[in-house]
Amino acid sequence: MNLAIILSVFFILSYIAHHLLAESTVFGGQGSIKSIYYFILVTHIILAGLSLPFILYTAYRASIAEFGKHKKLARYVYPVWLYVAITGVVVYFLISPYYA
Repeated sequence: MNLAIILSVFFILSYIAHHLLAESTVFGGQGSIKSIYYFILVTHIILAGLSLPFILYTAYRASIAEFGKHKKLARYVYPVWLYVAITGVVVYFLISPYYA
């Protein structure tokens, strides 16, 4: 789990650096796929931002061996984290054809 957190930190830092240095890419799909893309993107961004403190707090509970409290938090935090992880990949595959 510690390795997963470390890799996640490296990912988010590289993701932020990429978006600071690269030009913006506009989604070029049309019709219902555009609505689906933006729904997934917006929910991904909101849940990613809101879940970060809960993820860190849940990991902290495990690191100090408060496993009962960790389990209670993880029951809710894990599904949100999983949604964010999966939708991140989906968003990437939906927008990747439009990269210059």
